Amino acid sequence: MKRLLCALAAFLLLLPTLPAQTARHDSLARKSRKELIRDHRAMAAELDSLRALLEEYRERLRLDDSLHADLMEIYQENEDKVGAGLMDDRQTDSLISLWYLHRQARDLQEGEGYDMDSIHFESNVPDSVYLQRLARMNSYITLPYNEKVRDYIILYSEKMPTRMQQLLGLSSYYFPIFEETFDRYGIPGELKYMAVVESALNPTAVSRANAKGMWQFMYNTARSYGLTINSYVDERLDPVKSADAAARYLRDAYRTFGDWNLAISSYNCGSGNVLKAIRRSDSREFWNLYEFLPHETRGYVPAFVGAMYAFTYYKEHGMTPTPCSMPAHVDTIEVRQMLHFQQVADVVGVPMETLRELNPQYIHDIIPGAEKPYTLRLPFKYTGTFIDREDSVYTHRAKELFSPATLENIKNAGTAEAERIVYKVKSGDYLGKIAARYHVGVNDIKRWNNLRSNNLRIGQRLVIYKRGYRPAASSQGASSSGGSSSRSTASSGGSSSGSAPSGGTLASGITTGEVLDTYTVKAGDTLYDIAKNYHGVSANDIMKFNGISSNKIHPGLKLRIPKP
Repeated sequence: MKRLLCALAAFLLLLPTLPAQTARHDSLARKSRKELIRDHRAMAAELDSLRALLEEYRERLRLDDSLHADLMEIYQENEDKVGAGLMDDRQTDSLISLWYLHRQARDLQEGEGYDMDSIHFESNVPDSVYLQRLARMNSYITLPYNEKVRDYIILYSEKMPTRMQQLLGLSSYYFPIFEETFDRYGIPGELKYMAVVESALNPTAVSRANAKGMWQFMYNTARSYGLTINSYVDERLDPVKSADAAARYLRDAYRTFGDWNLAISSYNCGSGNVLKAIRRSDSREFWNLYEFLPHETRGYVPAFVGAMYAFTYYKEHGMTPTPCSMPAHVDTIEVRQMLHFQQVADVVGVPMETLRELNPQYIHDIIPGAEKPYTLRLPFKYTGTFIDREDSVYTHRAKELFSPATLENIKNAGTAEAERIVYKVKSGDYLGKIAARYHVGVNDIKRWNNLRSNNLRIGQRLVIYKRGYRPAASSQGASSSGGSSSRSTASSGGSSSGSAPSGGTLASGITTGEVLDTYTVKAGDTLYDIAKNYHGVSANDIMKFNGISSNKIHPGLKLRIPKP
């Protein structure tokens, strides 16, 4: 493929000289002007075709490298979802350790930069030891071993020790949830390691394809498995309910294929692609149909085996889990009224970070209990206080927190995902053609995707909002790899330069246009620390007001503080 690209590129470099040579030849042959124009147009069309072909092959090469990027970048996706507005390691509440481990696992660069398609790791551990250890795991799922599996074993067990220790700490909280769920459906508990590959145990992970949650469900699949997704709730982010949906999906996939490796593969690429690979290979053995699977899916089973090995034999590789101090008991409370996390934090004393960590499915910090009963998870030590002060909790700052402007913003952002599609540019496409197909404007497509010209390339992905609808919370085009903050309830537009967006209303009801103060960031400052100095202003408000997409700030940066 790369040799073909080089040849095409070399040919294109020579093409500018061809028209002149052709012209001289035509002059000698005394061709007419009409014939020369016709030849020129034919050559120009051929040149455009070759350029398009070259661009297509370049895009294919880029996509061929995406398995490693998807596996490793997921550790960094959506840093802004849990960054600003959350406490750091200086806070003393034991529940903060879970958030801090999530933060560490996302921020750490360790383990990145490897092309898993071409790299071959070296290890002091011989193949015979790996084989013995895999056999001793006595897994219900067949664990293959070959060079590709070996590379992923080394990646997880040797190349990312700090990150693995953090994931081991997170697993002490999440794995019991998965094991109980999978046992209820009679499927192997080893499948819990899929969540490591899918999301690095990040409940708010969002992929570039807009799959969400720890189990990375796409919108339609999540809805088909009964997960609620509306303006206030996205149960893909709920570790308990998303694990239940994942268990049912995997159970159904196993009933279809009769093989857990194929069921695991179908989770990544869909049953249709696996069935297509079975037809083409005339086999149901994973390694026989390996070459017929989508490129990114081929590494999924080896990555699963690598993660499973590392979690089983981490001690042999000198790793120890990072401590994760979580409460021994978490209570579930039924909510039948509108309830904001801030009400619980102010009246009961539960930190906002704790509420978000235990209830990530409530994407705007609001439980819409007036629609139907929902559940709130609380640490056991706060349960009595909540029950004693329940009436006060629901009335506290209710008019402010549920103002018409705030609820309208949430309503406008609610159906965004159902209206959002990602279109892959094909040969012969142009913006006018695509716009007409989806009944939107050319300028809309350019604005949604931050396009500066009308030029497109084959394979390019464009975000399209059907019927011209664009959610207020969306700010990124298809070229962005991360998702927008799950806590945002208003337009998160604005630029990375730090200029505030004009117009609109933030989640707290703050109007973007009224400046309370200008603050110069000092060494050691965090957005959370800065926000504490201004009553009624959150770190998230400061981020949105200044157009900041993550929690990273530096000394000397001037931040405008919005007026409550």
